[in-house]
Amino acid sequence: MKITITGASGFVGHNLEEYLKDCHDLTNMSVRYIRNQQFDIKSDAIIHLAGKAHDLKKVSHPQDYYEANFELTKQLFDAFLNSEAKVIVFMSTVKAVADEVKGILSEDAIPNPKTHYGIAKHQAEQYILSHKLSEGKRVYILRPCMIHGPGNKGNLNLLYQLVAKGLPWPLGAFENQRSFLSIENLCFVIKELLENEANPSGVYNVADDETLSTNELIELLGETLEKPVKILNISQNVIRFLARIGDVLPLPLNSERLQKLTESYVVDNSKLKQALGAKLPIQTREGLITTFQSFRKK
Repeated sequence: MKITITGASGFVGHNLEEYLKDCHDLTNMSVRYIRNQQFDIKSDAIIHLAGKAHDLKKVSHPQDYYEANFELTKQLFDAFLNSEAKVIVFMSTVKAVADEVKGILSEDAIPNPKTHYGIAKHQAEQYILSHKLSEGKRVYILRPCMIHGPGNKGNLNLLYQLVAKGLPWPLGAFENQRSFLSIENLCFVIKELLENEANPSGVYNVADDETLSTNELIELLGETLEKPVKILNISQNVIRFLARIGDVLPLPLNSERLQKLTESYVVDNSKLKQALGAKLPIQTREGLITTFQSFRKK
């Protein structure tokens, strides 16, 4: 199968290219939004990864998200509809549905994104779903949760540094559960969707099977590093008070950061597994240990 990948230079793209290169003919397409541009698709499938990621430092302009994640996706999807290509995979995000989750997030949840990043991804999803597909064409909109793996530079790396330095985890009084996604499982899912015509088009959450609390994550980091971990059960009220101070003063902890570190975000992957008819190859803890070991080698 001839496959065009956009955004192949990113974390997901690099790993996906390595995963698929021995069994498919891959082409990288460097894309960015330009008004009125048209793409000429010559491949059998498109994997659209390119876009603007969520900016944790909040220095990006809102328009950047709508151009990179919505307008560019429209242009590529229109090109797909007018091409001989049979499959398109659009990498969306769970943030296109919800920034906070009460209970378990399924594909049936009513979207209520709060950030420009999530809103733009949701608009792209809606545009794709508003079109009727020609016979033989398939569309997969994937909503991954937090992706990790060797080379990942996200929040897991920050927690790793805390444990590696022997610093205590001060938020042990907060109980939560979070879903994670191993990059190998994501690559497996994309490969299965591409190769099996029986997989129905649609929107799919992508997550590992097991959830972990942040406290369990800290303990797993300690096991991987062979270091004792210190989990402090400081009163939640005290922590929240300190976080409110951090909203005003430049402290390491503020209310927003506290929420991100302690909130629950559980994602239901049952629809995807039923469609695939196969088990995910990597278990949650196994994938996380591989990620942590990669940090250790740096």
